[in-house]
Amino acid sequence: MEHMNTNKEYQSYVDKKTPNSPILKNCFNAFWVGGLICTLGQIIYDYFIYRNFPKDLTGTIVSICLIFLSAFLTAINVFNRIGKFAGGGSLVPITGFANSVISPAMEYKSEGFVMGVGAKMFTVAGPVLVYGISSSVIVGLVYLLFNTQTITLI
Repeated sequence: MEHMNTNKEYQSYVDKKTPNSPILKNCFNAFWVGGLICTLGQIIYDYFIYRNFPKDLTGTIVSICLIFLSAFLTAINVFNRIGKFAGGGSLVPITGFANSVISPAMEYKSEGFVMGVGAKMFTVAGPVLVYGISSSVIVGLVYLLFNTQTITLI
């Protein structure tokens, strides 16, 4: 019985000390910042389409531009401030991924290029890559096994 009372006291203590999260404000900030990042990508896309670049090349250019901007803003410590303000809104997949690769590399650069930057660069993004690639291979194998059409390998 004493154990339950201690849990209630502890929960009461935690509730008093934990600040309330402004959920509506956080959602709004995530929404408009994420939308702004996507709008920037669309502006870059429209510009290169206007310049008569092929659509598939334009998509690649947009990805490269957003990765570069995210990496650059991470390097000058602006992306982290955007992340604190916008939360998940700044993690629009490609910009968040670039940030998750650059941040550890910047943090551990004092340990050298091999053991610092090289070894720590994928500490955050590494599991995403491992499980993403692994699951795509498994899905590809399942598709290959259960596909009813004959596949000819060259």
